[in-house]
Amino acid sequence: MKKKIIVADDDKDIVVVLTMMLEDAGYEVKSTANGHTAEMVRDYLPDLLLLDIWMAGVDGRDVCKYLKSQKSTKYIPIIIISANQDTQKIAREAGADDFIPKPFDMYKLLAKVAQYV
Repeated sequence: MKKKIIVADDDKDIVVVLTMMLEDAGYEVKSTANGHTAEMVRDYLPDLLLLDIWMAGVDGRDVCKYLKSQKSTKYIPIIIISANQDTQKIAREAGADDFIPKPFDMYKLLAKVAQYV
């Protein structure tokens, strides 16, 4: 059975690249580019969430904090992905399990994903 990953990022090019990379690596991938991330996670219950900080209509930090506070989703690993210079600090403060700075190396990203799924 394939591990399930949600990619939440409002940059369509990044979503396409991540989806292709992760599907090629054998994962089942769903994506979202807006504020419906929390609902999608609750409904889909992925094995991992790759979450951008800045998305249209929603702050990824708030999504992360919310998901980590809910009984049904708090166990789902969340990796924050951002070009922000303070990505590590932001991820830690939001309760994320890890972070990946943009731009990212695809092999390092796949290795980090594999640590959590």
